[in-house]
Amino acid sequence: VQLQASGGGLVQAGASLRLSCAASGRIYSSAVMAWFRQAPGMEREFVALTRWSRDSTDYAESVKGRFTISRDSARNTVYLQMNSLKPEDTAVYYCARGSQWSRQRGAYVNWGQGTQVTVSS
Repeated sequence: VQLQASGGGLVQAGASLRLSCAASGRIYSSAVMAWFRQAPGMEREFVALTRWSRDSTDYAESVKGRFTISRDSARNTVYLQMNSLKPEDTAVYYCARGSQWSRQRGAYVNWGQGTQVTVSS
């Protein structure tokens, strides 16, 4: 399975963006899809995750209430809707696929190439 992330850009604080992660190949119903982000000089951190076949979700505290993860099985795509963006949300955003319900990077076996999100103040 290959993952292709897109939708990043440069926006002002308070704006919204929607990231997409298109998967090539079959995603099994047991899969867990996640978004992580990495700011310059920082560790890659968890943002959100969801099950491919159910509506279960989990979010980092820093984005809870502002970001929404969703998936469209027919399009083999996972989305990250980001509202009320803040300068501290600036990072490269990565989508990932795994089989465990986990916030840990090591639980994910497939990674997209990343898409840059820059939020100006």
